[in-house]
Amino acid sequence: MISLAKGTNAPLESTNLTVTVDIAATADLSALLLAAGGKVRSESDFVFYNAPSGPGVTCRPPAGGTGWQVAVDLNQVPADVETVRFVTSLDDGGKTFGQVGQPVAKVADASGAQVVEFAMTGLSSETIVVALEFYRRNGQWKVRAVGQGYSGGLAALLGDHGVDASGEPAPAAPAQAAAAPPPPPAPSPAAAPPPPPPASGGSFPPPPPAPTPAAAPPPPAPAPAAPSGGGVNLTKGRPVNLTKGQSVNLVKDGGQQLTLVRMGLGWDPIKKKGMFGSREVDIDLDASAVCFANGQVADLAFYNNLKTKDGSIQHMGDNRTGEGDGDDEVVMIDLTRVPVHIDTILLIVTSYEGQTFEQVDNAFCRLVDHTDGELARYTLAGGMPFTGLVMAKMYREGNIWKFTAVGDGIQAKTPLDAIPQLQRYV
Repeated sequence: MISLAKGTNAPLESTNLTVTVDIAATADLSALLLAAGGKVRSESDFVFYNAPSGPGVTCRPPAGGTGWQVAVDLNQVPADVETVRFVTSLDDGGKTFGQVGQPVAKVADASGAQVVEFAMTGLSSETIVVALEFYRRNGQWKVRAVGQGYSGGLAALLGDHGVDASGEPAPAAPAQAAAAPPPPPAPSPAAAPPPPPPASGGSFPPPPPAPTPAAAPPPPAPAPAAPSGGGVNLTKGRPVNLTKGQSVNLVKDGGQQLTLVRMGLGWDPIKKKGMFGSREVDIDLDASAVCFANGQVADLAFYNNLKTKDGSIQHMGDNRTGEGDGDDEVVMIDLTRVPVHIDTILLIVTSYEGQTFEQVDNAFCRLVDHTDGELARYTLAGGMPFTGLVMAKMYREGNIWKFTAVGDGIQAKTPLDAIPQLQRYV
């Protein structure tokens, strides 16, 4: 194996090669096919995650514990391409190469044997770096260690290589008030007051005429959120939309206490927009239920311990991407089996790979009765620069269990990291 220093080169003996960059962060790897003068022939010569195939060059996504790879068949690279340049860029919450440790570029042959290694030194504020390049010299392919960063980021790098970077997709326009559905028909004088104005700050269109006496009554409106510090009973078919700090009693109409409830948590990875499209980044979030007795941790259920010792709380398994609609992770709680000394259960979410909630969209926690469907929901508004969240709290008040939306950020990758920060919620 050949170890290169910055600026040095070596001949390539194999024509089928794979390039990787080892780095302690989430990073992409792409390739530029350059003709004479160091420019691309067309935008199709930029090979990256949204356009993964080019002549003789293929970009492969992470698999089997490895990061992004670029595979090159030098025999298939067009004759008018003089250089194949490999670019790595950070995709890790605004971090720079100087913050994540030294990246190491590697080249392996068709058998998987490593033939070249280049440890990139001297990087600091860069977020994108040209790691290596393969180039033709007198009919032979060689590899050069580059290690050159671009302070101007991707746009500057692409512009220098002749790629038009002005086509970045515009962000989606915010929803306008006019897109809100019209209000239901005006209720009779004895009905509840009209719904509040939409959250977008606009106004509703004029309501239609009131129904005739023979018309069917309007459907039941969602139950109002409980006032802060208070609590309301739950009503079948009228889920409560909670805001931070608001509470509900885990009691249904008629004073019937809930027995078996499901805590569903969901989230969507934010679709990242780039120069030539967008993609979703997998986010591995983990839901955990932490049980307290008299202010001390008594038990927990999470991905490595799916049931509490008494069996009253069960984690239904780990979701490592957030892909799909609905609940991404579920915790089942049998309130009739929770030991009498357990007075508080905190429902938390942690980011196993250290990605923050700035990279997560539509995070929610919902309470579902096993017979009546959704009873209450708390939706987190906006991302936060934390790796963990205390989503909700269940606690005893006399003979009644209550559920309170919390929505506070903490710094924790695992539930064990979170435990020292949970005392103030008990």
